[in-house]
Amino acid sequence: MRLSRRQMLVGAGLAAGLGPWLPAMAQPRTGGHVRAATMSSSTGDTLDPAKGALSTDYVRHAMFYNALTDYDAQLRAQPCLAESLDSADQITWHATLRSGVRFHDGSTLTADDVVYSLLRHRDPATGSKVRPIASQIASVRAVSPRDVEIVLTGPNVDLPSILAQSHFMIIKAGTTDFTSANGTGPFRCRLFQPGVRTMGVRNEDYFRPGKPYLDSLELIGIPDEVARVNALLSGDVHLINAVNPRSARRVRDSGTHALLETPSGLYTNLIMRQDGVPTGNPDFVLGMKHLFDRQLIKRALFRDFAVLGNDHPIPPIHPYYRADLLQRELDLDKARYHFARANLPSTPLPIYASPAAEGSVDMASVLQEYGARVGVRFAVNRMPADGYWSTHWMKHPLCFGNTNPRPTADLVFSLFYKSDAAWNESGWKNERFDRLLLEARAQGDEGLRKEIYGEMQEIARDHCGTVVPVFINQIDGYDQRLKGLVPVPIGGMMGYRFPEHVWWEG
Repeated sequence: MRLSRRQMLVGAGLAAGLGPWLPAMAQPRTGGHVRAATMSSSTGDTLDPAKGALSTDYVRHAMFYNALTDYDAQLRAQPCLAESLDSADQITWHATLRSGVRFHDGSTLTADDVVYSLLRHRDPATGSKVRPIASQIASVRAVSPRDVEIVLTGPNVDLPSILAQSHFMIIKAGTTDFTSANGTGPFRCRLFQPGVRTMGVRNEDYFRPGKPYLDSLELIGIPDEVARVNALLSGDVHLINAVNPRSARRVRDSGTHALLETPSGLYTNLIMRQDGVPTGNPDFVLGMKHLFDRQLIKRALFRDFAVLGNDHPIPPIHPYYRADLLQRELDLDKARYHFARANLPSTPLPIYASPAAEGSVDMASVLQEYGARVGVRFAVNRMPADGYWSTHWMKHPLCFGNTNPRPTADLVFSLFYKSDAAWNESGWKNERFDRLLLEARAQGDEGLRKEIYGEMQEIARDHCGTVVPVFINQIDGYDQRLKGLVPVPIGGMMGYRFPEHVWWEG
């Protein structure tokens, strides 16, 4: 596989490498200040790309850093800091860096910076969220100031896509202080107040000519969706993510704002810890999977801004989606049968939900109602959005999660389903699944690769302690004077990469 400089130049022009993302006749304008609000913000906000966990982190990192590769609107890996990335055997990869790229402190990007940035993910002290993924990297070395050799522990055809993740963005060699940001990205860090706001100003030395278009960009978090929509419609902010489908009409009818809908792999899932009681009982797991009214959730909770899920993380829009798997549906008789075999306690089973996990509070209420019909009592504990991920997620036998889309099947399986993954939410372990994951990475034949991923979807559907009822279309709301936004299926706000690509016509 090779990502060449020619590929980069083919997409160049008006959008400086991302021409297909923009309308054919669009004429970006320079200037203006934009304020954006995402659904999360806390004292855990970080400027360290390795530690990014929430949408606010991903946007913040896109402001200040770049990766070796980047995604286009079809989630294909394209050159970014690396003008080429090639391999003959999918194990040993060679990257050639762009010349003349500078960090915000004026120093020149070199191979040493790439070596430092990639290897730090393997150090437990770094606290990298993608350490399980980085464990595939056996070595990284500087061949010359502009050339890097990356050797993997085994073949992986997805490496260019992996390196496009925001976690793998490049920092200056030796960086340990992240109270500010010293990256190569489109904005320089003017202010960073964790849990409050982030301010960036245009990087006049950015390597993509003409970009960014904005003079400055401010990023804040507003956890409450109603407050977020109110801030948009009042003009306090110009772009928000995670608009609730119930608010969609209100935004559309304003006359001055619009919606950007992005089909994606986003899902809110019920987590049944396999090390808990009774959640570790296979009959309890199957009972819960039959208790979900997926059609109701799609229609009533998400106003059809969603598609049905089948208890695995690969959405129907994905090229490896296995369409022939029998769709699991609401079946109270089967649920009652499995719950009877699970020997449940007589006390109510607590379910932890939060607005932080989109739709989870309403899903929990629906489960409570259907549970009563089959003789199972649930106690719904609604937790505030602030602090939910650090205090409750994966901390209770029965709780909800919310997973952002990932560009490849390997990434979502490696991060959330592999036995030793830090984010293996239910704590399940399946040796067959783990072996297939390694086989898929090495398989260059697309047909065979699809078969492997298809079996993995079936294993997760039948045995993993999670329920994925629907995949949620991401809905952003924006001021119509903000131009250049297009859907990118990895996530809202153009896959969280909007800072470089939008402009203001106010």
